Amino acid sequence: MALKHQKHLFDLPEHVTYLNIASQSPAFNSIHQAGLEGLMQKRKPYLITGSDYFEPVKTLKSLFANLIKASDYNRIALIPSASYGIATVTNNIVLKPTDEILIIDQKFPSNYYSWKKLADKYQAKIRVIKAPNQSNDIGKQWNLDIINAINSNTAVVTMGHIHWSNGTLFDLKTIQQKIKQHNGLFIIDGSQSIGALPFSVKELQPDALICAGYKWLFGPYGCGYAYFGKAFDNGNPIEENWINRLDSHDFSELTNYKQQYRPLANRYCAGESAAFLNVKMQIAALQQILDWTPEAIQEYCKNISLEAVQQLKALGFTIENNEYRSHHLFGIKLPKNLDINTVKNALAKQNIYVSYRGNYIRLSCHVYNTAKDFKTLISTFSTLINHN
Repeated sequence: MALKHQKHLFDLPEHVTYLNIASQSPAFNSIHQAGLEGLMQKRKPYLITGSDYFEPVKTLKSLFANLIKASDYNRIALIPSASYGIATVTNNIVLKPTDEILIIDQKFPSNYYSWKKLADKYQAKIRVIKAPNQSNDIGKQWNLDIINAINSNTAVVTMGHIHWSNGTLFDLKTIQQKIKQHNGLFIIDGSQSIGALPFSVKELQPDALICAGYKWLFGPYGCGYAYFGKAFDNGNPIEENWINRLDSHDFSELTNYKQQYRPLANRYCAGESAAFLNVKMQIAALQQILDWTPEAIQEYCKNISLEAVQQLKALGFTIENNEYRSHHLFGIKLPKNLDINTVKNALAKQNIYVSYRGNYIRLSCHVYNTAKDFKTLISTFSTLINHN
């Protein structure tokens, strides 16, 4: 059964057209309630028990593992940000001067800087695969360029499932197969896809998957998730949090210091990742996403935006072909006769919230949106173009 709009679960005013979840998600009602429960728990700390530091975290990790089709929740680490996760990854990679780190053009800065620091440390090379300079089938050619760039010097390929600014969809399965032929590492940033686009660790076998949690995963700002594969089983965390050590649940033995970490990715969890308010909100969020399913969310976003995409193209906007872009997030390139500042002012006056990324306006939608939201957007653009 097709997913219907879920506006009733959110508190978004009718006069607001919010097409910007890729920047920050709104909270739905059960998340809000979970946050209140977390606040109440903090008000009565004498009721907090030792298990409160562990059992909710186990539940949360299990939910995320389910979402990405990972078989063991112990491969999930709770992190405060995507940059923390990427820094953890780069902290555990050793390169040779002949090695190359392959990245995608216009990578998000918090991600780029860690890879630049790693390359500089070992005098290795960062190789940037730029978007093709063509008007049609950009996604198709970009994927081919990435695959062709992978060679015996490729130590790491780091990229998103989609491009964060325009929604270009990358063929991760084919890319992964080429990487493994050359024994390289495959690091995926899922911040703009996990939760809204189907993803399977079993199928794609990344060495690490890093996700900010406050966008498509509906968590509070300051939370995130990481999956770590076998390549990182014995790595070094960037901090030594007491909970991450073996038998840390036994409070009476905490000063009987242990050399061993808890299994697998537990060593990479950030300090205080059991934060009661955050974890309760994150659990409520993931439970709802799993109930909706990423497959249904993606199909819903496609259905409500399909007609609008055709109308935008007719107005002169450039949009990637459906086959090579996501439907929950996509970029629209302005016609040459439209000034970006004029567009910003017009959209603001109509309470239409979007993001501006380079040459693109980034549109991102979810189950609280309807086709009516896109009609409001089209109407505003039509007025601008007619007045030009």
